[in-house]
Amino acid sequence: MQRWDLLDLEAPDGTRDPIVLHSDDGARAVLVVLQPGQSLGEHEVKENAWLTVLDGEVELTAGSKTETGGPGTMVRFDASERHSLRSDGGARVLLLLAPWPGEGHYRGSGSR
Repeated sequence: MQRWDLLDLEAPDGTRDPIVLHSDDGARAVLVVLQPGQSLGEHEVKENAWLTVLDGEVELTAGSKTETGGPGTMVRFDASERHSLRSDGGARVLLLLAPWPGEGHYRGSGSR
């Protein structure tokens, strides 16, 4: 068993300091801390992505759809679905990517 306190881990540089909690051939778990005003601009990943808001509030955009979410909100993006997120007041989100790495991921099938 592995255990993390996701509300206590420090990431002082926010989005430039993501914390990879675990990574294996099945999935990757990443904690992203958005400092107030930070964002992850429009991007896509080759994996299915599940994002759970742990603390704070985020604005999520995929295509022409924009929604806000606070603690307990979970969203799923299909592989290669373009999306972005931002937080005016700061937030913590848990990102799960599966399978890891996804087909077509730039690191290839053996990277972690």
